[in-house]
Amino acid sequence: MGFFESLLGGQKKLKGVAPDRLFAMTTAYVAMETELGMKTAGSAGIVFQPLATSDFDQILRDAEELLHGTAEEQGSTLESADDEFGYRWIVLRDPDFEDLVVSLNTISTELQGGGYGDRLLAAVFAFEEKTQRLYFIYNFKRGAFYPFVPKGDRQRDTERELRLKAQLADEIPFEEDTSRWFPLWEIPL
Repeated sequence: MGFFESLLGGQKKLKGVAPDRLFAMTTAYVAMETELGMKTAGSAGIVFQPLATSDFDQILRDAEELLHGTAEEQGSTLESADDEFGYRWIVLRDPDFEDLVVSLNTISTELQGGGYGDRLLAAVFAFEEKTQRLYFIYNFKRGAFYPFVPKGDRQRDTERELRLKAQLADEIPFEEDTSRWFPLWEIPL
C-alpha cells in the first residue's frame, strides 16, 4: 500500500471515464462469436444521470441528432427513455455490432467532451447464447466491463458470469472486484 493510499484509508484511485475502452468490445466480439457461440442481440444502450440544464440538454440533443443522421445510413434505430430511478437510457438497435459500439462511444464522448463524463453510468451490450440473454456492462466510473447473466426473477447466474470473465479475460478489461458487478434488472434491450 502506497503512502497516499494509507492516508486515504486504503482506497485505490478509480480508473475513471475511459470511453475508448468501449472499442475493446469489438475485438472481444470476434472471440465471443467464434469461440463461445454468442451472438449480438442487435441492441446496446447507454445509461446516464440527466441534468436539468440547458447546456446538458443541448449536448445531448446534438449527440442524438448526430446519431439519428448516421442511424439512417447504417440501418439502425435510436430510442430514449427514462427509467424508474431517474436515469436516462439511449437504446440503439442495429444488426451490425461495430455500429453499436461506435454509436455508444459517440454519445459518451460528447457527454465527456461537454464536461459531463461524471454523469455517465454504464454502457450495456446485449448478447444471446443459445436461448439465454446475457449482457456485458461497461462501468464508466470504474473503466471496466463485467458480465451480467440474469436467471429467473431477480436472480443471476454468478457461476456463468465468472466463467465468462475467465474465457474473455484477454479480450476486454474486466472489473476485478466482483462486489462491483452490479445487476441492472430493468435493462430495456
